Amino acid sequence: MGRWEPDARERLVRAALDLFSEQGYENTAVAQIAERAGLTKSTFFRHFRDKREVLFGGQDVLADLMTGAIAAAPAEARPLEVVEAALVATASTFTDERRAHGPQRLEVIASNDELRERSALKMVGFAIAMTDALKQRGVPELDAAVAAELGVLAFNRGYERWLETGGDFAEVVRRTLGEVREAVASLEAAE
Repeated sequence: MGRWEPDARERLVRAALDLFSEQGYENTAVAQIAERAGLTKSTFFRHFRDKREVLFGGQDVLADLMTGAIAAAPAEARPLEVVEAALVATASTFTDERRAHGPQRLEVIASNDELRERSALKMVGFAIAMTDALKQRGVPELDAAVAAELGVLAFNRGYERWLETGGDFAEVVRRTLGEVREAVASLEAAE
């Protein structure tokens, strides 16, 4: 592919995922990714800070969407209703392109300790962001933390389900949060 062709970011993602799968994350250099994509190393760095960001880029946008939805939720909404709004607010970022790369992305992350740790830290960041946003709404700290953690659980499970089944991410994550809520209720009933 020539350097002038469009979709440089998409080409870089595709090249990186292929190389990570073929030779391992640790054995792949940014220069190799750029070369495979038919681009320069400087083009890579215009799109990503480092090669990890190929896998995790855009997650700050998700956190912003979540916290924005929490702030905008109706005052009378209960904490888990607010968390549902936060998760649904991210749906616009879950595109067909993202779904196409999702399974390969998860495989690469699962194969590397550093990447699994980074993924876990990103989820902790989501939980902290949602907890803080809920507390700003007056939700008590423990309630806010529990609601946020349940939201992260639903987000992760919903993402995996969406990769398998497709469809509207908002509906998938809404259904998944409902299942998480049912699981919590069944734990309460079992005691």
